[in-house]
Amino acid sequence: MKIALACDHGGFHLKEVIKSFLEELSIEYVDYGTYSEESVDYPDFAYRAAKAIVEGEADRGIFICGTGIGISIAANKVKGIRAALCYNVYAAEMSRRHNDANVLCLGGRVLGSELAKRIVKAWLETPFEGGRHKRRIDKISKIENDECGGR
Repeated sequence: MKIALACDHGGFHLKEVIKSFLEELSIEYVDYGTYSEESVDYPDFAYRAAKAIVEGEADRGIFICGTGIGISIAANKVKGIRAALCYNVYAAEMSRRHNDANVLCLGGRVLGSELAKRIVKAWLETPFEGGRHKRRIDKISKIENDECGGR
């Protein structure tokens, strides 16, 4: 599995923690920035990393901004991305189990490092259940196709 990482300045510190954690888990990642705490615009980094996922350069992504809200909104504008903002382990598990989320969004200013690592671990290890949930994901994809003109 290869993970696309993206953040803005508000998520930079937590992204560095997550990078080390992924290394401990022997999970490959690509860091799409930002690379410091200098103020930047999260849509630029969310877009670049999300495109990498839909183009097959990465399997899933972990995106981080101050609250996780803005970067999740930006990521979800890319066709094929199902970004879930998770503040606890249960939400992370359900985002994978029921929603087949391919991007986990976190808030660097609202989550402690240890909780964030537990959320990431649960999200990485939880499979998609399929079944009735697949039908719902297909409906989401149809809406996306209809609203985005098949792009």
